[in-house]
Amino acid sequence: MPEYDDVCAVVPTFNESETIGDVVDGLQAAGIEDVLVVDGHSGDGTAEIAEEHDATVVMQSGTGKGQAVRQGVSEADASNLVMLDGDGTYLPEQVDRLLEPLLAGDAEHVIGDRFADMDADAMTGLNKFGNRVINRAFSRIHGQEYGDILSGYRAFTRESFEKMYLTAEGFGIETEMAVECARHNLPTAVVPITYLPRPEGSETNLHPIADGARILMTLYGLAKTSNPLFYFGSVGSLSAVVGLLVASYVGFEWFVQGVSHEVLAVVAAAGVLFGVQLLMFGLLADLIVSLHRETIRRIEDQ
Repeated sequence: MPEYDDVCAVVPTFNESETIGDVVDGLQAAGIEDVLVVDGHSGDGTAEIAEEHDATVVMQSGTGKGQAVRQGVSEADASNLVMLDGDGTYLPEQVDRLLEPLLAGDAEHVIGDRFADMDADAMTGLNKFGNRVINRAFSRIHGQEYGDILSGYRAFTRESFEKMYLTAEGFGIETEMAVECARHNLPTAVVPITYLPRPEGSETNLHPIADGARILMTLYGLAKTSNPLFYFGSVGSLSAVVGLLVASYVGFEWFVQGVSHEVLAVVAAAGVLFGVQLLMFGLLADLIVSLHRETIRRIEDQ
C-alpha cells in the first residue's frame, strides 16, 4: 500500500452520518492518514462519527460546499490535496487513480470521470441530461474537454489551487475549478472512476433544476474573462439576428403591402447596431485577453 505523507483528503459534509465513517476508513486504508472533514453543522452526528474514525473535524465557518472546500484547503497542511464528497458515492480506494498523475508530475489537477463507470441507479435521467449539457457548454465556451467537470472527486496541488479565483458558495465550486484550470492552462488529467448511488437513508443536498441553472449561469458568467468573444458575441449575434428579422418584416410590409412601421424600423435598427457593437467589443476583449495570457506566459517562463 502506498503512503501519502504529503496528501490531505478534504471531505465537505452535511448530514452524512450514514456514510462518513466508511469514507474516512476507506481513505485511511488507501494510505491517506490526513483526512480533514469540514462539517456544515450537521444535525445527525456526522462530526462525532468522523472524529470516532480518527478524522480531523473542523466546523464550517460559512455555508455551502464551495466555502467548505476553500476552508478545508486553507486549513490543511499538505502540498497535495484530494477532494471528495462524504456521501459514499465515490470509492475511497480509487484515490490512487487520481494521485498517480499528480504525484508523478504529469498533472496539477486531476478530475475523476464518473461517466466512465457509473452505476445505473447513481444518477437520474434528468441529472444525466443536465450533466451532458453542462459539459458540452463548457467545452464550447472554454475550449477544453475535461469529460466530467461536475465531478466532486478531484486531486490537485496546493500551488494550482492558489492560482484559482473561486467564489462559488455551493455546488458551482467544481465548475469554477474547471474554468480556472482552462483559464490558467493548468496541466489537467482525467481518470476513470466508479460512481455509486447514495446509500439508502442518505439524502442528497443537490437540487437538480435550481443548481443546474446556477451552474449554467456560472459557466456563462465566467466566460467574460476566459472567452469574451463568446460572452459578448452570443448576445450580440442574438440581437443582430432579431433586428434583421424585424427589419425583414418591416421591409416586406413596406414593399409588398405598402404599410409602414416606423417604430418597428427603429427597433430593428437599434437591434442590429447593438448587436454589431457587442460583436466588435467581444473581438477587442478577446484580443486583450490573448495578449494578457501571452504576457503572463512570458513572465512565468522567465
